[in-house]
Amino acid sequence: MEKDIYNKSTYYYDLPTQLIAQSPLDRRDNSKLLVYDRLNKTITHKHFYDVIDYLNEGDVLVINNTKVIPARLLGIKEETGAKAEVFLLKKLDDKTWEVLLKPQKRLKVGTHIVFGNGELKAKVLEHRQMGNSVVEFEFDGVFEEILNKVGTMPLPPYIHEKLKDQNRYQTVYAQFSGSSAAPTAGLHFTPELLNKIKEKGIKVAEVLLHVGLGTFRPVSEDNILNHDMHSEYYEITQETADLINTAKQNGKKVVAVGTTSVRVLETVADENGILKEQKGNTQIFIYPGKKFKCVDHLITNFHLPESTLIMLVSAFCGIDETLNFYNEAVKNEYRFFSFGDSCLLL
Repeated sequence: MEKDIYNKSTYYYDLPTQLIAQSPLDRRDNSKLLVYDRLNKTITHKHFYDVIDYLNEGDVLVINNTKVIPARLLGIKEETGAKAEVFLLKKLDDKTWEVLLKPQKRLKVGTHIVFGNGELKAKVLEHRQMGNSVVEFEFDGVFEEILNKVGTMPLPPYIHEKLKDQNRYQTVYAQFSGSSAAPTAGLHFTPELLNKIKEKGIKVAEVLLHVGLGTFRPVSEDNILNHDMHSEYYEITQETADLINTAKQNGKKVVAVGTTSVRVLETVADENGILKEQKGNTQIFIYPGKKFKCVDHLITNFHLPESTLIMLVSAFCGIDETLNFYNEAVKNEYRFFSFGDSCLLL
């Protein structure tokens, strides 16, 4: 029976909860690596440090240099002292942010919320669709510095253990603050592994995409075409575009690290896969039937059932093939999601 590519349930697989990784491994690059060859439909079990064996001189490894901000702010209502939580989603200007509020119903427009020792305050300006709100912050000094003091790292809802080292939810190459979730495929790289990759003659190119919480938002519509895709800010420099364009012209491979890098490359690439410097917001939704214009190989973690991310992987590898190697990963007790193991899709 032919699969309905537009039905959400097509992208379901059974995952025992004990396979959801609750904490990172001691060494970033010791995680397992499932290698799936799309041409020969073969599965090979490796470790992440073996990834270099599949990359060749002249290939380009594309990484997302975004940095996760301590986006979860726990405070109190100035008027009553009742608990309130603000989760930063998107910076609108120097003082206003789009946020999630808890409990939104009790935080009416005009309410003031105080954080820490009162060094940061927020005023609720408006409530928007999808449960989002807009707040304006009041503070003296540098917002990022205050945020580092009063905010906490926004771990995904399926992680219940406290993170001992906050840096483990950042990539080693994180540079530009703005994400409310980590680009988790990049968490497996170490400075040593990246150096070895460069020494082998593989170019490392950087793009920026600030990961929004929408990445965790379940697809609620049965017909995936009715899903309201989240928007995320991205940037690609001319230097990165040139590196990738040259590699393509020379018959070399473009290896995207994570679905976030894919989102940037496939947003910017023209019909011939050519890139140029660009910045903006992308709402790209990649599902089976969509053609990839730029990406040849993909390094990514294992994603939630029925999520837009497993739909992207299914567009890259085929639905049956994706579900097949996901089930194989379950059978081999791979660790799933943000702190979990990885796959390389050739």
